[in-house]
Amino acid sequence: MTTVDGSRAVDDTAALQRTVAVVGVTSASDVQAAVRSAAYHRRPVIVAESGAGAPAGSVVIDTSRMREIHIDPETRTARVGAGVCWQQAQQAAAHHDLTGLAASSGSTRVVGYTAGGGLSPVLGRRYGFAADHVRAVELVSADGELRRVDAVGEPDLFWALCGGGSELGVITALEFALYPHAHLYGGDLCYAAEHSRAVLDAYREVAAAAPEDLTVSFAFLRMPDLPSVAPTLRGRFGLAVRVAWLGAVQQGEQLVRPLLDAAPRTFENLTEMPFTDAFSVHGDPGPAAATSRLLGDLTDQAVDALLSAAGPGRDFPAETVEVRQLGGALSRSPRRPNAVAGRDARFRLSVSGLDRRTSRPHLRELLDTLSPWIIGPHTVDDRLREIKAAHDPANLFRTAPTRRWYE
Repeated sequence: MTTVDGSRAVDDTAALQRTVAVVGVTSASDVQAAVRSAAYHRRPVIVAESGAGAPAGSVVIDTSRMREIHIDPETRTARVGAGVCWQQAQQAAAHHDLTGLAASSGSTRVVGYTAGGGLSPVLGRRYGFAADHVRAVELVSADGELRRVDAVGEPDLFWALCGGGSELGVITALEFALYPHAHLYGGDLCYAAEHSRAVLDAYREVAAAAPEDLTVSFAFLRMPDLPSVAPTLRGRFGLAVRVAWLGAVQQGEQLVRPLLDAAPRTFENLTEMPFTDAFSVHGDPGPAAATSRLLGDLTDQAVDALLSAAGPGRDFPAETVEVRQLGGALSRSPRRPNAVAGRDARFRLSVSGLDRRTSRPHLRELLDTLSPWIIGPHTVDDRLREIKAAHDPANLFRTAPTRRWYE
């Protein structure tokens, strides 16, 4: 194309297809404007904090500045904006001795975590998934309209938004239930490599007898040689058992007694703490594991397989290999149906901090070795696709492939 004076001009259509536009929004009306503009120009919409990795021609909506938090202590509910992280939400709820079903990391966004299902390592076994306790979703849909979606008015769309990810629109706010807990008893018990088998035997004993108010998980840690790491763990393999108990301290100590008796600890910090400190139990630096699988059980043979593939005798190229206890309320269907699948699992295996240069064969070996105990994949994709086609027929929203809570 040329201008009226004959000079060559930029083809605006081609330029639009090459660029990625990042729109920082502060309100639902900002989101509506961005979605309507993207739909008009037929550009896909992605919700993210930056344009890194976004396909050419995308409109990236950054909701990080939408930080509204409202706590209603009478109804025990919270309403949070799309930019709110769990640390912020928990601090607001704690003023009323309430808590939500938070992630293991305080930096995790409430909305994205809950839309993907939301597995709380502290409250999950007691109450279920975070998605099970959503009351309403505020959503900008493909037509640019702002909608309040709940289980009564739009049950299919609500079902998909709770656990099926967020490819059906831009979630601008979320309303969810809170629960009356101010403190918990928890922390870490860390052991040297030579005690791994004895500790895991004790772990299985504690997990098998655990009431729903107790969650015990363990992780193989390959700790960096850094000043920020405790001297007894620095540069070494360690086995950490993570404990979260919702009852009295003395009862919690009795429940985990087999772990305390199993072997000497290189480090321990079991203590009563406010719920705002619960993120320290797992100490995860971010919201996502590199890969994860569901386990139907953790037998003697499964422990042997795990130790042989990723235990202290192996040069496994990952910072953390964790087995998190499930069951309890996580295994039960919620009162308001949703898209969370895989409720028959008893444990979740996750691997994070992988060395991408060397990890693939080691990870494949680990998963192959544990294959007799891996269950799934569980999928609800067919129904999600039907709902997607009904509410976003032009496939405007491309936030991510359909996400499930266990991946």
